[in-house]
Amino acid sequence: MESLASCSSPPTTIAEAGSGAAPQTDRRGAAGAGSRYTSETVVAIRYWTPTLLSFRTSRPAGFRFTPGHYARLGLRTAEGNVVWRPFSLVSAPHDEHLEFLAVLVADGEFSGLLARIRQGGAILVEKSSYGFLTIAQFAPGKDLWLLATGTGLGPYVSILRDAATWQAYDKLIVAHSVRQASELAYRDEIGALVHDERLAASPDRLRYVPIVTRESFPGALGARIPRLIEDGRLEQAAGLALDPQRSRIMVCGNPEMARELRRQFTERGFGVNRRATPGQLAFENYWT
Repeated sequence: MESLASCSSPPTTIAEAGSGAAPQTDRRGAAGAGSRYTSETVVAIRYWTPTLLSFRTSRPAGFRFTPGHYARLGLRTAEGNVVWRPFSLVSAPHDEHLEFLAVLVADGEFSGLLARIRQGGAILVEKSSYGFLTIAQFAPGKDLWLLATGTGLGPYVSILRDAATWQAYDKLIVAHSVRQASELAYRDEIGALVHDERLAASPDRLRYVPIVTRESFPGALGARIPRLIEDGRLEQAAGLALDPQRSRIMVCGNPEMARELRRQFTERGFGVNRRATPGQLAFENYWT
């Protein structure tokens, strides 16, 4: 299955051919549903590794989103069809561009198209944003824990770039788990946020905890997030306790991790967000 770089559940499940579900392709071509999307320009591309990249596009006039939302992007095939995928927004709400984080998957239909795109290329962006992985879904709290694997970090970067997040919480903790250290995307950018005057941030309010599971890396923890919570090492690294009275927790990553963390946290007295009942936990999952 092609990796989805969105941690907010899309309205339609999307999979690559051969995975048991048909890929989502608009066979009407680029003009078939023009009222619901615009054609934008790729203005920058950054490769963190040969298969992990972030890219920026021009921003459609009137496009609005809340940090934690995802957008639906489309790329045109040689036959003129459009392949759509959901991608979490990495950019801040006030940015003049849109930014996304993606993994290129071998034999992925959208991945193949994305790998060939260059600065100045065209990409389609639906006019609406979607999702529920936002801080507004939580009951009031003091500490915001952002736990991610792989490209699950994407929506958290947008959340961290928003002044409203820093106004709502005293402490922000980011735990990012990857296989190789080269996959620690946005590490420097996250660290630099504490010096952003617009955020009224400070170094004592942000804890960044890198986790690298397939190699040794200075300053990083070396086990999966559920194990680090079970033995207390994550709390020790963050310098804070996971407390249902104070802590609000977002989990964005592969489904196995999400299932394990849901069990662990509910056993410790945390409640999952419901539409009518704000809680202390928010889960979204996808393969990264």
